[in-house]
Amino acid sequence: MPKLVLPLPPEVRTAALVPVLVGVTLVVSIVSSLGAPLVPSVAVLLDVSLADAQWSLTAALLAGAVAAPVLGRLGDGPRRRGAMVGGLLVVLVGSIVAGLAPSLELLVVGRVMQGVGLGLAPIAMAAAREHLPPDRSPGVIGLLSVTAAAGVGAGYPVSGVMADVLGLRAAFLFGGVASAVALVAVAVVVPPSRAPQAIRLDVSGAAVGAVGLVAGLLAVSQGASWGWGSPGVVGLVLASAAVLALWSRLQLTRAAPLVDLRQLRHRAVWSANVAAVLLGVALYMFLSLVTQFVQVAPDAGFGFGASAFVAGSCLVPFAITSLGASRLAPTLMRQLGVRPVLVGGALMIAGAGGFFAIVHEALWEAFLTMGVIGLGFGLTFAVLPGLIAGSVPDEELGSAMGFFHVVRSVGYAVGSALAASILAGHEVMRGAGPSEQGYVLATSVAAAVCLAAAAAAGFLSPRPGATLTCRPTRRYGRFNKQTPG
Repeated sequence: MPKLVLPLPPEVRTAALVPVLVGVTLVVSIVSSLGAPLVPSVAVLLDVSLADAQWSLTAALLAGAVAAPVLGRLGDGPRRRGAMVGGLLVVLVGSIVAGLAPSLELLVVGRVMQGVGLGLAPIAMAAAREHLPPDRSPGVIGLLSVTAAAGVGAGYPVSGVMADVLGLRAAFLFGGVASAVALVAVAVVVPPSRAPQAIRLDVSGAAVGAVGLVAGLLAVSQGASWGWGSPGVVGLVLASAAVLALWSRLQLTRAAPLVDLRQLRHRAVWSANVAAVLLGVALYMFLSLVTQFVQVAPDAGFGFGASAFVAGSCLVPFAITSLGASRLAPTLMRQLGVRPVLVGGALMIAGAGGFFAIVHEALWEAFLTMGVIGLGFGLTFAVLPGLIAGSVPDEELGSAMGFFHVVRSVGYAVGSALAASILAGHEVMRGAGPSEQGYVLATSVAAAVCLAAAAAAGFLSPRPGATLTCRPTRRYGRFNKQTPG
């Protein structure tokens, strides 16, 4: 890619770097997750079932899971800024395709292109690690992680009001405008990486991994309609397991793997990723279920008949509380330690989900539920990246964060597909929508997943007295842990 001219003085670019990285993460998070409150509108506009319309969200999340390691690896070398610009260009084109799509198939194509933007988060984290002082970068990395989740809550009301006032297509086209602004900001502000040489991209590894992820996700999404014990679902599960096992072996034997799975030898890294995938599943289950539940017409015996804007507004408390909790997390970790913050955050989410499964008679209960869920995700997602960043060398951070975002995005996609699958299995009659019991069951499953995440988070606690992060040496495999005193 040709070298871009940066007209701003270096000191101005340095001051603007964090706002731009946060802005890019926010934009791609908003654009990639546009589908959740708009799923019912997609079903009506394109005359498809709610389960089929859910693919307008699931496809974007799956694309993010595939793009994260690819862009993360590109972010480890001198092509970082070019990869960010190229990724945003794909999102821009995808927004136009999705906004003009006359069919669900073409809409899904556009949403896949928009979902590529989710892979830019690990590059933003790698840029923060390289270009910010060591005492500042861990906090910014945590902020970027939370911003990726909080952007969902920030974008839902915007897309909802655009869909209500200007139509569904305008909401998707909005993503094109936002990504164009982000593209210009990256070209002007983000400095080139100081990495001396590019790392070879494992193209075949990306292809094999994508096949395994798609097979597994299809099994989850079709489980209720095909039957969980049907030959099709069982075959997809076995195929997914076999392909991902092959992918893991390939990654472990290659000199320049797409994802360095050897990093999982560090307890903090593998434990953080286990917690991340479980929390990712729960997050998108709650987002899908709550925004769809409040839009159900009261004639069904439940729901509030809310518009897409009101449904999206339910996520505003989520965005506010998650960002607020992320700023509070460092203080809580100093006072309480890492384990109580992680376990407490996961239990907070589970409690809020259990509450909504039992009590959902008024619209304010949906707002309260998402506010408490935002607190939990703000705490947990602020801690997890710092644990990983403190366990890998600087030159491998992009790959490590890429893998973190892979598992989190896989969790997002599985959560979206699982919510749709459970609801599809509780349709009153074809075209009539899911029953109240379907929503209760799906919400309860999401709460149970958070309990599992709390158990996984219990293994993340560093030894007493250790700081949250460490500064690894540049020599691969050797780390310099910093502890107080």
